[in-house]
Amino acid sequence: MLKHIETELLDVAYDEQGDIGGWPVVLLHGFPYDIHTYDAVTPHLISQGARVIAPYLRGYGPTRFLASTTPRSGQQAALGADLLSLLDALQIEQAVLGGYDWGGRAACIVAALYPARARGLVSVNGYNIQNISTAMRPDSPEKEYRYWYQYYFHSERGRAGLTENRREFCRLLWSLWSPTWRFDDATYARSATAFDNPEFVDVVIHSYRHRFGLVGGDPQFEEMERRLSAMPSITVPTITLDGDADGVSPPGGRQASLKRFSGRHENRVVPNAGHNLPQEAPEAFASAVLDINAWAT
Repeated sequence: MLKHIETELLDVAYDEQGDIGGWPVVLLHGFPYDIHTYDAVTPHLISQGARVIAPYLRGYGPTRFLASTTPRSGQQAALGADLLSLLDALQIEQAVLGGYDWGGRAACIVAALYPARARGLVSVNGYNIQNISTAMRPDSPEKEYRYWYQYYFHSERGRAGLTENRREFCRLLWSLWSPTWRFDDATYARSATAFDNPEFVDVVIHSYRHRFGLVGGDPQFEEMERRLSAMPSITVPTITLDGDADGVSPPGGRQASLKRFSGRHENRVVPNAGHNLPQEAPEAFASAVLDINAWAT
């Protein structure tokens, strides 16, 4: 059931399913996706007693900023702070956190900086906290070309392109990032309505410029960004997942960052899955969430 709740900055739209007295799970989507990512994950969890909450991130779907004066920031600290504020608004002291891409980043941030609020963590693509201080160091050409869309967003041409062609642009990313996933028109259309949010473009463009240090952040998140710059360890029980067909962030080469998980940790590679792993391999994602809950019991 789609619900709304106000935090300090947002009117957050979220789907909630399962017994309100069940063990809480918050599932967070990435860019450019939405809460339908978890449609096939949720039934597995609620059958095992979970209360599942899947919010639309800032700039997506029916979620709205409460004030016109709030910066339309997409920086990592904003996403982490939004998740923390949602937990507070829902009066959830501790939850299993799961996500990928932007949502995985928010989950990693809360798990790292506020471990008492995370019963455990499921993170696609490993340790998702950005090291902004090193973002301008070039990587191998093989890795660099996968981030073409980020460099495109650094220009005003990119902003205009996303504004004018958001449906076509985001569908292209779905295809490139999940080359083995044969999604149909209806599946894409169901999620693409989330990109009609009037703040979508501003939030996306700010995200991809801030992470390279090209623009400043929202001053209210400066202290959190400072703490994140230390690349804090994640101590809560964690399962990280990688799709072996991920077209933007393929597995391999993450061993150094996986050392940031200093608590109980397991990394799993999911065959025939791309970047939108929870929607492409829902049973694998749900199993990881259920295993994390069992570890923490």
